[in-house]
Amino acid sequence: MRLQLGYVPLTDAAVLVAAVERGFTAEEGLEVDLVAEPSWATLRDRLALGLLDGAHILAPLALACHLGLSGPQARLIAPAALARDGNAVTLSLPLWRALDAASDAVPDVARALARVAEARAGEGRPLTLATVHPFSSHTYQWRRLLALGGSSLSAVRLVVVPPPRTVEALERGLIDGFCVGAPWSSVAVEAGVGRIAALGVAIAPGCPEKVLALPAEMEDRAAPLLRAVRRAARWCGEPGNREALAALLGHPRHLGLDPALILRGLSGSLRLAPGGPVVAVGNYIALGEAELIPDPAALGWLFAEMAAAGQVEAGHVEAGAGPDAAGLYRADLLAAA
Repeated sequence: MRLQLGYVPLTDAAVLVAAVERGFTAEEGLEVDLVAEPSWATLRDRLALGLLDGAHILAPLALACHLGLSGPQARLIAPAALARDGNAVTLSLPLWRALDAASDAVPDVARALARVAEARAGEGRPLTLATVHPFSSHTYQWRRLLALGGSSLSAVRLVVVPPPRTVEALERGLIDGFCVGAPWSSVAVEAGVGRIAALGVAIAPGCPEKVLALPAEMEDRAAPLLRAVRRAARWCGEPGNREALAALLGHPRHLGLDPALILRGLSGSLRLAPGGPVVAVGNYIALGEAELIPDPAALGWLFAEMAAAGQVEAGHVEAGAGPDAAGLYRADLLAAA
């Protein structure tokens, strides 16, 4: 069986990349073409229109697409989760200096960011902050960070920038900051154009991040792919394989980056500021076999965040987490495979 699987170049595409590059899919009799997509919107549309047989996709976006809230509606199944956490809020160096936060602790950073955001909004020149898609944990983490400081998304200009373009946009002054998955914050720090201000794992610990989404009609044919994905997840979860995994991801046909930068996120050893020390970050990104089982409880969390961000009416949260949404997460298929 030949499959085309889409992904956006990020560290948390690791399980899908390893499944193919380490030969696990071939051993299951699958011929798989990995397709690097330029943005989440492009990936969403290609998946919904049947141009992809599956994809590494934002968990909120998979849900929104499944329910017809974003792009063409498509009946999807998500039989496996690919990652939790792994995001970071990175600010331009001028904005970081303007914060003059009392400390690097998230509450202090949040208060300082909210103060600057409100001041800039009052002057008619709001901060321009980037998320990777409206239906993303990144949008919800921006909302949470600003709310923690006493402000809201209404005080800033929130724009969408695809993950691989965030560092360039920051360097060109098109945005004042971004929330993005690994390794792009480390790339910004290494390039000397950004400062990591807050980690996603500190804003919303255990945040559901990416899932493997397939068209619903793949249900009866998904077992070989799921077996390969389970083996790949087990391999990715072994600390001794991190350097090899970073090299796989860093290859020009995938992220095209220095593996050492990717390894920082995989090992939880991050440089927060250009030229600064490397600090240990516990649970920065969660990859591995233990993360594979999609948790139905995450659907309730996602709907609550969508409602808080004004993407669905609050009264629809309970109804939205009903049978239609519940049909998205199919842990039974993973177990059966």
